[in-house]
Amino acid sequence: MTNTFSVWLLAARLRTLPLACSSILLGSGLAASRGAFDGGIMALSLLTAILLQILSNLANDYGDAVSGADNGERIGPQRAVVSGLITRHQMCVAMGLTALAAVVSGLALLISVFGDAWLHILAFVLLGGAAIVAAITYTVGKTPYGYRGFGDISVFLFFGLLGVLGSYYLFTQTLEWDLLLPATACGLLATAVLNINNVRDIETDAASGKITLAVRLGRSRAIAYHWALLGAALLATIVFLLLQPLDLWPWIFLPALKPLTDAARTLRLSQDGEVLTGALKKTAISAFLYSLLLSLGLALS
Repeated sequence: MTNTFSVWLLAARLRTLPLACSSILLGSGLAASRGAFDGGIMALSLLTAILLQILSNLANDYGDAVSGADNGERIGPQRAVVSGLITRHQMCVAMGLTALAAVVSGLALLISVFGDAWLHILAFVLLGGAAIVAAITYTVGKTPYGYRGFGDISVFLFFGLLGVLGSYYLFTQTLEWDLLLPATACGLLATAVLNINNVRDIETDAASGKITLAVRLGRSRAIAYHWALLGAALLATIVFLLLQPLDLWPWIFLPALKPLTDAARTLRLSQDGEVLTGALKKTAISAFLYSLLLSLGLALS
């Protein structure tokens, strides 16, 4: 079957890309608030993050098809491999090309920032390599860690701590302890997006042997965990802003809280797959807006 451009867009899951950019935008805003910003660094950082997210999405599509986690009972958007729109071989080729593109983009970024400071470049290459391995092994391999309840930890680390602190370091080549607070908030919100997806799929995942953290916790405790993620993200953000010089601009992130809490209430009130898919989209968009508005506020402060 000839694969059209639209089929590959489906496999790339473009709707997930804004969330992948959140940590880069927040790191950039933090750098701007401290007098260090470069548009070229931000652009290359965003490109690399987007390529890594696409790689993760392709690997997830492939891995879920191979494992049987994607089947006729699955809720949510159509998957390319299990539906026959893309063959397993074609998906493997696409994964390889995307990984190569991420490597090229990442190296271009590092060379533009560090020049011939090879120890710095090596450190980031190792982090980038870990990100690529994590993206693929989330659902691919004999023991994918996403099927053992460790996906939340990976998302928190890569979409939060490493994404925010790493991007900030590219601008400033320094780190301060207080940056852990917004980085933690960003990671917790990304984890909340994963959790609402896993709560929606809790029955089909359990039936297929995909043991996510939501499956381990059970529905009621997974919902309590979701509220804890949101509350801890807000607390970390507030503490960070209170530690900074008084300025109202960074607080423009607050309106993003309402759709986040609205989606969390939906998670508690409904078990309908389509309704929860809508709540998932709202959570993903709101988490992105949270980081974007906080970043803009910091840059303007």
